[in-house]
Amino acid sequence: MPTSKGLVFDIKRFAVHDGDGLRTTVFLKGCPLRCQWCQNPEGLRVNTMPVWFDSKCIHCASCAQCSHIDFKEGRPHFMSDEVDEAVDACPAGAIRYDSRWYDVPALMKEIRKDEVFFRHDGGVTFSGGEPFLQYGFLLEMLKECKKAGLHTAIESSFYTSLDNVKAVLPYLDRIYCDLKVFDDTKHQEFTSVSNERIKENLAFLLSGEHASKVIVRTPLIPDRTATIDNVKAIAGYISTLFPDVRYELLNYNPLASSKYELYDDLEYRIGNVKQFTKEEMEQFRAAAKQAGVKHIVME
Repeated sequence: MPTSKGLVFDIKRFAVHDGDGLRTTVFLKGCPLRCQWCQNPEGLRVNTMPVWFDSKCIHCASCAQCSHIDFKEGRPHFMSDEVDEAVDACPAGAIRYDSRWYDVPALMKEIRKDEVFFRHDGGVTFSGGEPFLQYGFLLEMLKECKKAGLHTAIESSFYTSLDNVKAVLPYLDRIYCDLKVFDDTKHQEFTSVSNERIKENLAFLLSGEHASKVIVRTPLIPDRTATIDNVKAIAGYISTLFPDVRYELLNYNPLASSKYELYDDLEYRIGNVKQFTKEEMEQFRAAAKQAGVKHIVME
């Protein structure tokens, strides 16, 4: 059996927005991007981190007995990633770690608990973070899933090497690739990385035998990605690569900001903005269609 381990920050069961049918979504920790609107801040860093739940805290300061905790202003501040003493001391369970390690057999055991629900193309989706950041573990998991006859999907920025992409393709049934911003300068401003590698991998995906598996996604973030010009540029690019490409426009999700409260050193960089209305989403759809995309998915 494979022996590598992966760091997982969540396993979401009965997911309906992460691929075909009912799915179990495995969120792998670590991401090379730093999107200003990140929906999963708990998946950014590659190590296990302590988190504090304000809603559970009874403010007893029992955690202060840990030498790596500075309890002030009504909350604990972590001076280390290892606070076992504080986790054990907290009577309300308000302090815990944000992720845990799995080897391949252990994670497969968790996934197969839901196997009875994987009818009508349901299965397992690997998300993040950025799943390719744990490439070796991802590849082993995909191979084991296919051995078990499970439908597989990935949600990724595809900010990885082309060799990694080629290696996992035979074991994927559905591929979600984010292209957030077409202009490279703006992409670097909003995500801290260039999009050249992403475009190269997307061009490979949409120009080959796996093109029909691919759905390109753009999260519509106010004042960042959600401009008519950006949607048109992305739509024109991907429809040229593959005329039957499917393009999904994701409405902004304002609920993610609450996750940042779990950490005392992360800041949500999007202001108090709302989701787009149905009419505004239709404008983005029309822009994508005008630029050449025939198959547009709206959440």
